[in-house]
Amino acid sequence: MNNPCNIAARLPELARERPDQIAIRCPGRPGAGGMAAYDVTLDYRSLDRRSDAIAAGLAGYGIGRGVRTVVMVRPGPEFFLLMFALFKIGAVPVLVDPGIDKRALRQCLDEAQAEAFIGIPLAQLARRLLGWSRSATRLVTVGRRWLWGGTTLAKIEAAGAGAGSQLADTAGDDVAAILFTSGSTGVPKGVVYRHRHFLGQVELLRNAFGMQPGGVDLPTFPPFALFDPALGLTSVIPDMDPTRPGSADPRRLHDAINRFGVTQLFGSPALMRVLAEHGQPLPTVTRATSAGAPVPPDTVARIRALMPEDGQFWTPYGATECLPVAVIEGRELEATRDETEAGAGTCVGSVVPPNEVRIIAITDAPIADWSGVHELPVGEVGEITVVGPTTTDSYYNRPQATAAAKIREVLADGSERIVHRMGDVGWFDTQGRLWFCGRKTQRVETATGPLYTEQVEPMFNTVSGVRRTALVGIGALGQQLPVLCYELQPGADASVVEPQLRALAAAQPKLAGIEHFLRHDGFPVDIRHNAKIGREKLAVWAGARVG
Repeated sequence: MNNPCNIAARLPELARERPDQIAIRCPGRPGAGGMAAYDVTLDYRSLDRRSDAIAAGLAGYGIGRGVRTVVMVRPGPEFFLLMFALFKIGAVPVLVDPGIDKRALRQCLDEAQAEAFIGIPLAQLARRLLGWSRSATRLVTVGRRWLWGGTTLAKIEAAGAGAGSQLADTAGDDVAAILFTSGSTGVPKGVVYRHRHFLGQVELLRNAFGMQPGGVDLPTFPPFALFDPALGLTSVIPDMDPTRPGSADPRRLHDAINRFGVTQLFGSPALMRVLAEHGQPLPTVTRATSAGAPVPPDTVARIRALMPEDGQFWTPYGATECLPVAVIEGRELEATRDETEAGAGTCVGSVVPPNEVRIIAITDAPIADWSGVHELPVGEVGEITVVGPTTTDSYYNRPQATAAAKIREVLADGSERIVHRMGDVGWFDTQGRLWFCGRKTQRVETATGPLYTEQVEPMFNTVSGVRRTALVGIGALGQQLPVLCYELQPGADASVVEPQLRALAAAQPKLAGIEHFLRHDGFPVDIRHNAKIGREKLAVWAGARVG
């Protein structure tokens, strides 16, 4: 048969081409000085062979093609073996961030209507006690099984041992996974990924960043490590809590980087700040990538100073629904710092081909058909839309959310495509670069016009003693009262900082309407990257303090 459209299809090829190359390194028992021993490894031969065995065992247990399967397993060899096994047989893994609010987590699992549930004992216990995934009838425990029935991963693998290749003949439009968003602006939504979306991401990542087989990657967001085998890389899973990247121990990160000669790393802006503040050089890292929220300019500058002179710091722009959309390298981002701090927004760079990005008039209403869309000219802020090989077309069991985020476009030849509304606002400059101005739902609509978070906050972030700021609006759209919340740097005095914030607002026509300033001890942030500020929660907090 023809090579199937499947992210796992590359795995058997790599097992033949480079069988002894380590595909995954995972922290195991404590080692010298409290650092992890990284004594758990999978080479490409083992990853392919063992995922085949697990795939065959899962199929024999009734978890086969099209079966929606919740996966709640800690990042480690079992997670990667399971994910590639599920991809191989055409099952549909369902991934939800385990650290989100428990009510939201239950809603996500209910919406997914999973037929199978694979998890560690703690996840299986929570499923039983909290009523998660009641629809799941096939249960697999990674570890020791207790009283909840089902079977174990060890038995599944043993049952499929020696079964040979399990790669199903999946097609591009077949559903490959359901990946829930971080829920930073509401209840997480299940993004429907088709196999062609995963392959599109691999190709765009390879082309955008020049990734070559043989590199060593430190992906601090575990799902991103799934791309590494398709790119022929070695993944070193960091010794950290993936739900708390902002609290990662930089010594443990550096231990892994230095021990294995990590050449590239991915981290949220919060994790990059941890490394930047630690200040230890990164001599082997030639490529760093940060996403999830805009990266503060000082963090970019400090990380670049720690890397080799020819090192590259990339900040791709995108979302769970479509990634990557655009990219910018650290040198160019630093060159735009003055414009950002003057209120232009954050430059996210050039659109990654063959994506097509268009700016449309801002509206909160659904748009069914592109034919009635008003596209904005260069220089004008509007809503960012994208269409390309990684653009997903729906949310699972969320027809209203799908209608709000997707636009049907009929092309001149009669073919159709889906345009995704990013939910962000931005604009294009005359050089064709895209500028991000904030989330659409977090814009502040005052009586004198709109204010956009990523145009306002960087201006205030220049004030000495300020760690970061967050603009929120109180009241109805069109009549909102703008409020600036701020965090202080350690040792800074609010009685000194706040007058400077007020003076800056009074001196800038764009900021003149901001008269309310509130100190906050620690902004709420998303569970996935610890970087997206929960401005909706801050608005409620501010509303209780501003009459």
